[in-house]
Amino acid sequence: MSYYFSKVSNKDFENTITDVTEELKKEGFGVLTQIDVKETLKKKLDVDFRKYKILGACNPQFAYQALQNESEIGTMLPCNVIIQETSDGKVKVSAVDPVASMMAIKNEKLGEVATQVRAKLQKVIESI
Repeated sequence: MSYYFSKVSNKDFENTITDVTEELKKEGFGVLTQIDVKETLKKKLDVDFRKYKILGACNPQFAYQALQNESEIGTMLPCNVIIQETSDGKVKVSAVDPVASMMAIKNEKLGEVATQVRAKLQKVIESI
């Protein structure tokens, strides 16, 4: 089982970020964090890296349900969505598969939440 799902965008990097953010909103997610990996690696290590952003997406309703069912689940929140430039100049969007990441946790109620979140994230990726 793969731990993510992805799709190549037909738009440029910045427009893809905008589209992903809007599609996440449609599915009830907000972007809590945005990490610019390229900028961070340049600043901290003085290395050049391709365009690569990590969006920390959270659907408050599902986060609340998950936290009620598993107190330590915050170690796996928020759901990460990445937008990256590929070696051939394309833009790829990937999202964590919450079902795959929750497999180590033996909690049936949490699995139900993860399945619902997975469907919403897949819809986001498919819409790109």
